[in-house]
Amino acid sequence: MKLTDICPAIALTPLDGRYHNQTASLVEYLSEPALNRERMRVEVEWMILLANGYKGNDFKTIVDGVKPLTDEECDYLRTIPENFGAEGIKRHAAHEAVTHHDVKAVEYYIDDELDKAEQVLGHKTQLSDLKTLVHFACTSEDINNLSIARCVKNAVENVYRPNLQAIVDYLTQKAQEYRDMPMLSLTHGQPATPTTLGKELAVFVYRLNRQLKHLNSQEYLGKINGATGTFGAHLAAFPNVDWLSVSKEFVENRMGLCFNPLTTQIESHDWQAELYSTVSHINHILHNLAVDVWMYISRGVFVQVPVKGATGSSTMPHKVNPIRFENAEANLEISCALFDTLCATLTESRWQRDLTDSTTQRNVGSAFGYALLALNNLLGGLKSIHPNTQMMSEELNNNWEVLGEPIQTAMRAQEIAGVEGMEKPYEQVKELMRGHSISRQDVEDFISSRNFDAQTANRLKNLTPESYTGIASRLVDFIQ
Repeated sequence: MKLTDICPAIALTPLDGRYHNQTASLVEYLSEPALNRERMRVEVEWMILLANGYKGNDFKTIVDGVKPLTDEECDYLRTIPENFGAEGIKRHAAHEAVTHHDVKAVEYYIDDELDKAEQVLGHKTQLSDLKTLVHFACTSEDINNLSIARCVKNAVENVYRPNLQAIVDYLTQKAQEYRDMPMLSLTHGQPATPTTLGKELAVFVYRLNRQLKHLNSQEYLGKINGATGTFGAHLAAFPNVDWLSVSKEFVENRMGLCFNPLTTQIESHDWQAELYSTVSHINHILHNLAVDVWMYISRGVFVQVPVKGATGSSTMPHKVNPIRFENAEANLEISCALFDTLCATLTESRWQRDLTDSTTQRNVGSAFGYALLALNNLLGGLKSIHPNTQMMSEELNNNWEVLGEPIQTAMRAQEIAGVEGMEKPYEQVKELMRGHSISRQDVEDFISSRNFDAQTANRLKNLTPESYTGIASRLVDFIQ
């Protein structure tokens, strides 16, 4: 049995196969049918604008010879993309099989729907005679750039950003909950100045919130200006129309995008590079989080909650593997690779136009798909762990040498004040601390053997690895 003979067709990529349930929400915005549906929306809204005008031109018909469309006729046009389903996908594919051009197939699909208008509405309508208005003065890229921008914008606002925000919100909650929970830090993998678990999580919240600001202020640009961006065909047909104003009205008020007045045949895609660079940056931050949490689990700072019935290892029954974080890590890397390629490819075009951007942009859904898959796994992983406070306390109490830093720093202050015996404080503490197992008694004896004033000596002796966290808990407030 050949797998290629099985129907329905077997998915080639894991996004549409193994992980379909986790990424299916993106199909609504970033699939091929979603793009074609959006193309239809652009086409019919352009028809409506040309026929009915807009506030800036006193709602006068822009194209002579066309009567303003009635509300019923506008509604009918708008149902064309809204009703684009399984049967419509097949009909569009049939047109494309003949035209070998996806946008032209959309145009012919709309023509078919115009032919049905009188039958559906039950009376005479000018829609049946308006095929020439479909795709009027447009090049394919006029339709594509607006459709893709709307698809990506909707995917970000309705799917990607809410899932990212869910992680930020959860980390924020846990940063507050663990703000006072002391934890041994490791720098270069070695015991270092203690911190709190909440403060360490807050670092990631702060980083992600900065990128969310970039995401929220992202511009989505669009244009509708003809084959080389000059409005040449528009003026040839209707030289007295202010096409620049018409174009701006359509892009901004009808499409909900930012108007780009200066382009070649294509919209230059710089906004896409900016967006994908931001998402790639977010991926890298989340990758850092996934790796850190994985290592916290390995170290025992976090304990995983076993899933009933799940298998950690095929041969070692005791294991609970941190697979969600490993899955997130891998898929973030794939997403970054795709987004970085998109950034590099989309900002270049041979003179007015080449088709490298067309096939490249068909991978935007995959790039967001792997990012979404990672977000789902990362949030699931975070919700399946909890701090091991006993282990964290033991780890701190086994590393009294981390108090070498405050002691030598206090000695520096004493040396500046002219106290004898405080010379070369770093070297004195290093002699005691480095390469030795240090107890609380060793620390207290060292402090007593130096000429600290009573207040300073008492303050230092009261320090413990668990209490030496500075203002870590207060720093959590910066994520509000």
